[in-house]
Amino acid sequence: MTCNLSSYFAASYGPNPICKGCLSCSKDNGCIRCQHKLFFFLRREGMRQYGECLHSCPSGYYGLRTPDMNRCSRCRIENCDSCFSRDFCTKCKTGFYSHRGRCFRGCPPGFAALEELMECVEGCEVGQWSEWGTCSRNNKTCGFKWGLETRTRQIVKKPAKDTVPCPTIAESRRCKMAMRHCPGGRRPTKTKDKKKKKKNLMERAQKQHSIFLATDKTSQ
Repeated sequence: MTCNLSSYFAASYGPNPICKGCLSCSKDNGCIRCQHKLFFFLRREGMRQYGECLHSCPSGYYGLRTPDMNRCSRCRIENCDSCFSRDFCTKCKTGFYSHRGRCFRGCPPGFAALEELMECVEGCEVGQWSEWGTCSRNNKTCGFKWGLETRTRQIVKKPAKDTVPCPTIAESRRCKMAMRHCPGGRRPTKTKDKKKKKKNLMERAQKQHSIFLATDKTSQ
């Protein structure tokens, strides 16, 4: 059974009239042909399916215009919410980043994520790390047991947007100095001071013991 434009309001399926915008319509199957500017969309609900004529295609579909009839065609990109064509996504589903017409959980190497747009843009490109520098402390390369050594790398390519941060270009780590004592400098006297202090204590103890013995003889 078909209906023309003057009687499409008589047929309805669910909350919306199924013959709205149709050039030809079936009571059981909905729209068969649409008006020129509308898109034909085959909607499925459980075991049933029926045609609709829409001004724009739903999520996961894109509008394909042909001389015969405009249709809503499914996006073939995984995790795509809306697409420009079958193989080019313009908006990804929530939690996915858009990159060159595809959708990713994370941006590919060399690209950075713009969280506000959920897009991947060219990131900040840096060169290789340099060798670790000389171990030093307080601008000295001797006189201490431990120091710090640093390595750096250069920014090869600045990011496409100023909001994209560059990775760190300098880092330091703890290191053991090659020379703890500076040439020509005085060695620490900590060990000698301990020995000298111990020797003085021994001498004082011996002196006190001698005085005690002398006093004891006098008293006898």
